[in-house]
Amino acid sequence: MPLLEHHDTIRAVVWNDGVLRLLDQRRLPFVETWLDCRSADDVATAIRDLVVRGAPAIGIAAAWGVVLAARQGVALDAAIATLRAARPTAVNLMWALDRMHARIVAGADADALAREARADVINLLAREARAIQDEDLAANRCMGELGAALIAPGSSVLTHCNTGSLATAGFGTALGVIRAGFASGKIAQVYAGETRPWLQGARLTMWELQRDGIPAKLIADSAAAHLMKSSVVQWVIVGADRIAANGDTANKIGTYQLAIAARHHGVKFMVVAPSSTVDMQTTTGADIDIELRDPAELFAVGGQRTVVEGAQAWNPVFDVTPHELIDAIVSERGVIERPDCERMRAVFGA
Repeated sequence: MPLLEHHDTIRAVVWNDGVLRLLDQRRLPFVETWLDCRSADDVATAIRDLVVRGAPAIGIAAAWGVVLAARQGVALDAAIATLRAARPTAVNLMWALDRMHARIVAGADADALAREARADVINLLAREARAIQDEDLAANRCMGELGAALIAPGSSVLTHCNTGSLATAGFGTALGVIRAGFASGKIAQVYAGETRPWLQGARLTMWELQRDGIPAKLIADSAAAHLMKSSVVQWVIVGADRIAANGDTANKIGTYQLAIAARHHGVKFMVVAPSSTVDMQTTTGADIDIELRDPAELFAVGGQRTVVEGAQAWNPVFDVTPHELIDAIVSERGVIERPDCERMRAVFGA
């Protein structure tokens, strides 16, 4: 456990005496600066602008956004609607806001309370937001152990995007498995795809791995199939933003092509996500709303334009990997090998 503690030092979402502090992930790895959010609108903007990203972290930030709204006496239904609209694909955002709304209903709507009773509701909501954050950290530690147990000693793995402490309450989902796997001697080498257009793998995952002293090599996204062909990696390990009832998984754009390449080359493919990412009301991946962002994000790298003026672009930021290409889904509730509708229902219910 001491070695695991050494790999669990980053917290990107911090509640501090009525202010939500977010480590600004747009400026990493070169500048470590914090953005202070004092309203639900501030939190929604931070989610939309990718100050905070990663499905679990978005949900946690949104929960604290509801607390900020209650503290300010803002209509909570309106605040929740604003937060819900910030990004459409990650189900953790909706799950966390539904959980906060349920707590509001259970404890009475702060907008209908006299001012002297408002503190009770604020405290109730703050306890719920803290529970969401603490439960995510505990789930990540559990998933780390479960996922690492699937990996043979001395393996090399490939990961995509950022799924670590920056994307969660701490420790991480896919990166949590990598942390636990390295600590237990299961993982000897990590390869991280750069993850265009925001370069989360290059900027964020490499920063976390370097900080933790885990051997890591960065590759261009387009080098992944060639890497697999060389028989260097044994597992592809990724996170998720939404998992449908049949196991189809929405994750960062580029995940689907990794799964195809992995299956072709006999490389195992693992999805790691908490149960809050599972949406049993979404039947298949075809029903998942895929977020389209500003095409201009593709026209520049680090603020420097690289594409000719007048060019057009298409910029989906997620894709869906069919469940048939997934060898294992790991959640805090257990491991689902070769996921399908029946196996998903056995773990997550209907």
